[in-house]
Amino acid sequence: MQATAFTFSPDTRSGSVLLDDGTPVPFDAAAFDAGGLRLLRPGQRVRIRTEGEGEARRVVFLTLQTFPDPGA
Repeated sequence: MQATAFTFSPDTRSGSVLLDDGTPVPFDAAAFDAGGLRLLRPGQRVRIRTEGEGEARRVVFLTLQTFPDPGA
């Protein structure tokens, strides 16, 4: 699933993403670390995996969304 980085604290390595429908979903340091990222800026597109439903939904993995090179 894809989303957009919304908030990020480098001190706690946690924050939130916005799903394409505008729903905010939080992530913790474990989810951030699982993707191997070092930094995240609001507005960046990310790929995520979530667990739970409704208010209990949370991100368990996120990494940057990469796009294929059109010249490749």
